[in-house]
Amino acid sequence: MKRGFIFIVLTLLAPLLITSEESRVIRAACDPWAPFVEPDMPGKGISIEIVSAAFATQGYTLEYANIPWARAEAGVKSGKYDILPDVWYTTARDEYLLFSEPYARNTVRFISRKDNPFDFKGMASLRGKKIGTIRYYSYSEEFSRGTDFTREEVADLMQNINKLLAKRIDMTLEDEIVANFTIAQNNPAILDELYFSETPLSIQNLYIATADNNPRAGEIIYAFNKGLKAIRDNGEVNRILDSYIK
Repeated sequence: MKRGFIFIVLTLLAPLLITSEESRVIRAACDPWAPFVEPDMPGKGISIEIVSAAFATQGYTLEYANIPWARAEAGVKSGKYDILPDVWYTTARDEYLLFSEPYARNTVRFISRKDNPFDFKGMASLRGKKIGTIRYYSYSEEFSRGTDFTREEVADLMQNINKLLAKRIDMTLEDEIVANFTIAQNNPAILDELYFSETPLSIQNLYIATADNNPRAGEIIYAFNKGLKAIRDNGEVNRILDSYIK
């Protein structure tokens, strides 16, 4: 209740805040997560394009730093950066972050080998499985609490895919758009060897988030939400999504 009240007050005050040229810059930080965040792409990825476009309608410029996720979270907490531009909601993050309206959606599916396909049928179906995960990622709160299966953490998806094909793990998991894009960029031939579970582990909304102790928190969330509505109404969000997802 207290957090909700603070956020409402900050949001109401946001349009009245004095904004210097420096405060018109929003500093974002996160690690690569193609095609949502990809420094080598012209637009830096779906998330960076949408977030930049939304802020631009309100007169803000987005500056993006490509750093490991743990450092990005720590940097937002400390005030070095203003936002995480591509974050899922969890109750743990809600303790220190304020979230925007969602701007996209991720469908997280289990990926197994076609010669040993796995269909997710609830948490009980994971019992005894060895599952490749990515360090510092959140998947779902139920999955995070699970104790009937083994997690093996690595730095990125392709490490998990290679372990999967080598039969060192039973499965891995990732947003289906991210997985298909990443594998196609690295080794498209192996897509034919993989099976995506029909039932997803979770469907996650994608947000920007800022630290709740950031003095500009209300201003940032207010501006993004207003800008997001503007670029949804004018079709910019769909244009950006269509340019990445064929």
